[in-house]
Amino acid sequence: MERRRTPRFRYSKDITPILEGWEYVPNEISVRRIRGLDGRDKIQLRIDLGLMQMELDGRPDGLRPHGKESLLDYFESVLLDHLDRFGTDKHFRLTEEDLANLQREALQYYHRYISLLHLGDYDRVVRDTERNLRLFDFVARYAPTEEGKWAFNQYRPYVLTVRARAKSLRALEQKDYDAALAAIREARSLIEAFYREMGTEEELTESSELETLREWEAQIEKERPLSLRERLTRELEEAIRREEYERAAKIRDQLRNLDRTDEVR
Repeated sequence: MERRRTPRFRYSKDITPILEGWEYVPNEISVRRIRGLDGRDKIQLRIDLGLMQMELDGRPDGLRPHGKESLLDYFESVLLDHLDRFGTDKHFRLTEEDLANLQREALQYYHRYISLLHLGDYDRVVRDTERNLRLFDFVARYAPTEEGKWAFNQYRPYVLTVRARAKSLRALEQKDYDAALAAIREARSLIEAFYREMGTEEELTESSELETLREWEAQIEKERPLSLRERLTRELEEAIRREEYERAAKIRDQLRNLDRTDEVR
């Protein structure tokens, strides 16, 4: 009896059904969270010729280089072994091939944290941006050339800005305006220090990242509800400007009462 032939393809690998109804829009980030066949949630980022699918945790492509969570984790473990053996990191260096592989990995994390930012998963954005900042520090110390170091470090202002955005939005979800402003001001300070360290002080006035942070700070300051003291102080200034001195005196009394209350506390 002739054996029935198994069809060459039991199912189509065509991704058209997956993309149906999800059009690519140039210059827009389109991302969604889906449940994978393995039961775990994943991220899909729409690109012009299809999509990118990423794991939510661990390395975005789901691989574990040398049994580690990421290639960076692997090289950090190699460094620890080197320190245990020689007692110093003096002769520890990354190769050009190492840098190329680390850069490809960093790009995966970039795609994921940008996607997570649009999904509002701010905790994971902070995690991934801090991971890439850790990579920049590692490369800055162990890359063999200044060019190799700069290939990573040039993105530090951008990554700091994205981290600040995630931190501030996370704080605003809790109506914590002070924490939101603190996150933005921290990023500004770190970026300004970076430009000074790099000898590019002109970026202090030309940097798009710093301009963006200043705009966010001004927006939050404008939207933040005033405290009672701030409101009374503004009312006092307005009363003095209008020469309403009797009203100004009453407002001063209210401010003094606030001061006494603060002293008791």
